[in-house]
Amino acid sequence: MSSSTLSRSILRTAALASRSAAGSSSSVAPRVLAASSSSSSRILSSLPPFAAGASHFSSSALSRAVERPMTGPTHISPRKPADADQTSMTGTLDHQAAEALRAKTDGQAVYPDYSKGPSAIDKAAKLFFFTEILRGMWIVLENFFRPPYTIMYPYEKGPLSPRFRGEHALRRYASGEERCIACKLCEAICPAQAITIESEPREDGARRTTRYDIDMTKCIYCGFCQEACPVDAIVETQNTDYSTEWREELLYNKEKLLANGDKAEAEYAANLQADHLYR
Repeated sequence: MSSSTLSRSILRTAALASRSAAGSSSSVAPRVLAASSSSSSRILSSLPPFAAGASHFSSSALSRAVERPMTGPTHISPRKPADADQTSMTGTLDHQAAEALRAKTDGQAVYPDYSKGPSAIDKAAKLFFFTEILRGMWIVLENFFRPPYTIMYPYEKGPLSPRFRGEHALRRYASGEERCIACKLCEAICPAQAITIESEPREDGARRTTRYDIDMTKCIYCGFCQEACPVDAIVETQNTDYSTEWREELLYNKEKLLANGDKAEAEYAANLQADHLYR
């Protein structure tokens, strides 16, 4: 007897044993399994030495085939005897679930219930009448008569928050004196190291900047410079239209920053006033 023929015979014996165990009562199933196991053992013991590998494979396949449950519809096993082991919580819960399912189905096979889903007519109507496409066209028709959400930029612009962080500017006092006192807090707190400040004392003893440069290509618009300034000298405006053709045009110096501040001083002051409760 070849190893392949032996394997097929052992697997056939295991399948018959599992079917017998599923169809018979709890008292008959152990005898069938014991008989199949003893017959398989006798067959394996009579093998020649060259079939040792096949016997090992066949025995493992037999054990897997016997232990593995049959596939197909959910089968409700017969009621367990009263002395069955139900000490573990998992076994108790499984037994209770089986009891509930058995009481509901009366021990018959359980199949999916398709009666609660869409009917064949609904599926055919959705397929042949393109209901999804019609619903999408209805949404388009609804929005056709609504006012447009788009605006004609740059002639129209949407609202901006007072906290919006855009192009930088240096502010002045109402007298025309520049606010910056060259404390260099903005230079120290800038995480991108985009600000460079140089200062010297004036004849009246006040300290003012001689150089205030911002590399706008480095700036990350975090707003730390505006938060750190004690006199509200440096601000980030609501201007976003400052794209340039050359990189050098984004290297702002003191004169450029003061010119930006002179453009809309009243607007910057109003934004700071509106945001002062949160600073």
